[in-house]
Amino acid sequence: VQFRYSDWKGERQQKLKRGFATKKEALQWERDFISQSTGSLGMTFGDFISLYVKDMEHRLKPSTVASKKWLIDLKVTPFFKKIPLNEIKPTHVRQWQNALTSYRDENGKPYAQTYLKCINNQLTAIFNYAVKYYGLKENPCHKAGSMGKKKADEMLFWTKDEFQTFIESMKDRPASYTVFMTMYYTGIREGELLALTPSDIDFEKKTLTVNKSYQRLGKEDIITTPKTPKSIRTIPIPDGLCNCLQEYMSHCYGLQKDDRLFPYTKSFLYHEMEYGCKASGVKRIRVHDIRHSHASLLVEMGFSPLLIAERLGHEKVQTTMDTYSHLYPNKQVEVARQLDGIMP
Repeated sequence: VQFRYSDWKGERQQKLKRGFATKKEALQWERDFISQSTGSLGMTFGDFISLYVKDMEHRLKPSTVASKKWLIDLKVTPFFKKIPLNEIKPTHVRQWQNALTSYRDENGKPYAQTYLKCINNQLTAIFNYAVKYYGLKENPCHKAGSMGKKKADEMLFWTKDEFQTFIESMKDRPASYTVFMTMYYTGIREGELLALTPSDIDFEKKTLTVNKSYQRLGKEDIITTPKTPKSIRTIPIPDGLCNCLQEYMSHCYGLQKDDRLFPYTKSFLYHEMEYGCKASGVKRIRVHDIRHSHASLLVEMGFSPLLIAERLGHEKVQTTMDTYSHLYPNKQVEVARQLDGIMP
């Protein structure tokens, strides 16, 4: 970032016209503005975040930037905002971590371990960026250590019977019924579901094609590419789901081939999930956990991790193994039995 005196002078004059409560306040603003304009490590963390987000806007999807900014504004910036970037030490990071790990809501429930890990990873990424592009000497997060866990201790999902109980309670809500049938029998993500169009469904070949994702940013509907290149895939679907989709689409008046099949937002899915769980009495899971439910169904049916990875659109089979390996039955006894069979 190059500092230009004319830019600073114009901005300074505008700011001074607005007025400050004290001269100290005016001088502090002037120092902060110069630090940010010159890319100085003496700038405050809050000023640095503005530069960081602005750069990310040119490199990431709008939905990704919005999610990143929301998390930073909510859980990171309030603690570090006024501290100069080059004065943030591992002790500051530890204090921030301790505040988050000791948090309890009104029901005495802490943040999920995976959520804590996600927040910590974001702060680490911010300081890595400062090290790489702004010459920060070292990342204080490395000495402070991490918090949270990469994987949840327990993965929530529905069994076949639980899903059947849930979906029975949705029969009088055709759109929601079709939504959850599609998610359970394909394992697609929420954004992928909400971006589907009639042209993505081939009833002759009995396939569903995923090639885009939907996000709602503010009051604007955004259609982007899916999460990763491997997320672009064609999924064979069962006859029962074909019939369900055909029935639903036959009642959608004036539906065009490029119209969104489910013209809703993610909040609609959460609301309908809440309704269905209360009406059916099945345990409450997240909408995203329906994807896990589909995967667990395939594991139970004996399908390989490679096939499941292709169906879910995972970039690597290792992701599938890391996420669902605990669902596979232990085959060690079977290995020993078969080795017995070939020994003389």
